[in-house]
Amino acid sequence: MKVSVLSSGSKGNCTLIEEGDTRILVDLGVTKSYVESRLRELQVEPEEINAILITHTHVDHIQGLKFFLKKYKTTLYVNKIIYKILREQLEDFSYKIYEESSFDIDDLNIKVIKTSHDVKGSVGFIIKGKKESIVYITDTGYINNKYFELLKNHNLYVIESNHDVEMLMNGKYPFNLKKRILGNKGHLSNCDTAYYLSEFIGPRTTTVILAHVSLDNNTYEVALETVKQILASKNIKVNKYIVAKQKERTELIEV
Repeated sequence: MKVSVLSSGSKGNCTLIEEGDTRILVDLGVTKSYVESRLRELQVEPEEINAILITHTHVDHIQGLKFFLKKYKTTLYVNKIIYKILREQLEDFSYKIYEESSFDIDDLNIKVIKTSHDVKGSVGFIIKGKKESIVYITDTGYINNKYFELLKNHNLYVIESNHDVEMLMNGKYPFNLKKRILGNKGHLSNCDTAYYLSEFIGPRTTTVILAHVSLDNNTYEVALETVKQILASKNIKVNKYIVAKQKERTELIEV
């Protein structure tokens, strides 16, 4: 499997995942032209994308859908709640509604994890190829422990490390917004992320990608150092850490 986070943050999110001849995007919250450019840098033509998964319907995860779907007719895979919301925002589009917690897209198996965010229908994914597997979880106030066993010992984790609590509390945001971010329908702090990773990382884990890092209440350096230090204190080692950035793709990572 191969992964590249094309953009990550409050201004737009999109990730490419490949397995064999199967290529999918998770979210499309940046412009069509941006996605086209980043895909072509990776020698992928946009019409080669087999499907798009949507985690939730906040604008930074769907803003590029309208024009991308109009041009390429790519199939969206969505739950009933997300489908209902998108119907109000998009013109006619190709879609498949998944009603089970597990489904296939060609060479990939997708397991659905319910997340806790201030929008209906939000989800994360466990994406499995023939041998390797990827966890993709952003935009959640917490991760329900009923999913812990499912989330353990995957090859690569894309997980949000949104804010540093001290920076958030001392920052410019109004109190209600701070409360929302810190709440159980908000976002994971750096320390939250380190805790969950300490529960999930196993012998097969090689790579952690920290995602959705706030530009106002965090820095890429603080997110990385906080997570690494906490995991090191628990004697947990990972070969490779990457911080996904806004409007800047990561390398194409093979797991």
